[in-house]
Amino acid sequence: MSTPSDIAKRLSDNIGQVIVGKPDAIRLAALSLLADGHLLIEDVPGVAKTMLARSLALSIGATFRRIQCTPDLLPSDITGISVFNQKTADFEFSPGPIMSNIVLADEINRAPPRTQSALLEAMAERQVTVDGVTRPLARPFCVIATQNPIEYEGTFPLPEAQLDRFLLRMTIGYPAADAEREMLLRLQLSHPVEKVQQVVTSDELLAAQQQVRQVFVHEKVRDYIVRLVQATRSHPDIALGASPRGSLALLRCAQAQAACDNVSFALPDQVKALLEPGLAHRLILTPEARLGGRTANSVLDQVSQQVEAPVGEAYAPQEDS
Repeated sequence: MSTPSDIAKRLSDNIGQVIVGKPDAIRLAALSLLADGHLLIEDVPGVAKTMLARSLALSIGATFRRIQCTPDLLPSDITGISVFNQKTADFEFSPGPIMSNIVLADEINRAPPRTQSALLEAMAERQVTVDGVTRPLARPFCVIATQNPIEYEGTFPLPEAQLDRFLLRMTIGYPAADAEREMLLRLQLSHPVEKVQQVVTSDELLAAQQQVRQVFVHEKVRDYIVRLVQATRSHPDIALGASPRGSLALLRCAQAQAACDNVSFALPDQVKALLEPGLAHRLILTPEARLGGRTANSVLDQVSQQVEAPVGEAYAPQEDS
């Protein structure tokens, strides 16, 4: 049986053929998939956000659909619609792009709120309800959404309730000069994504997701997660702290990271390393903090320094110690 560590390495190596010089971004994307969560990529245009999502889907041989979000996009354009069939004199359901394994919602903040909300049920409950009929979604299922943090004209900012549904938020960033030169060389004759092969089966991924959930988390590590999240709710620069879903996100991410590191138990350092991608998008800063140039990431850096991590503890299960 393939371990999460094996699967993470196969995915990273495979996607690395397309996304040059961004191992941390690829690692977070694979981590989100192994933790059975959704991913928000917030970055400027042209840094391979779409290619990352497409490469991930090709690597697991999954169905992939892209939704280009625009102000005139309707909820039925995402969930599907019932169409009258004249031959059978009955309505038939025509599934929308959400009925896929990996769904890319490109420029999600350009879709109107009513359409954005069509994703909520799918992301939270892995099902969609159309015309009173609830239909389960295929597994594995992952929504990867992108948005441009620079251009706000004609956009509809995601509400906090929807931001909270994303397990992780990350950026890709511009490539280094050497990586950009390598990219130009690779793209000279054809796009590398055309050569991406499946390296993981859906069954292997589903089994790995179950293995991630079984990673042991010591009581002291769980307490550390709770103290970190509680600290965001009382920090003077934060108007709205992380919800309990944020605590669960940190737990799941730490389990996934431990599994990827081929360790059978989670560590406080793994929780701390995932604090910003796991919690930053769940926080609302006070107006004074924003005017003072503070960001969610800088505040979380301060929180991580203020909340003491457990030290000198044995974090493995009792029977292993």
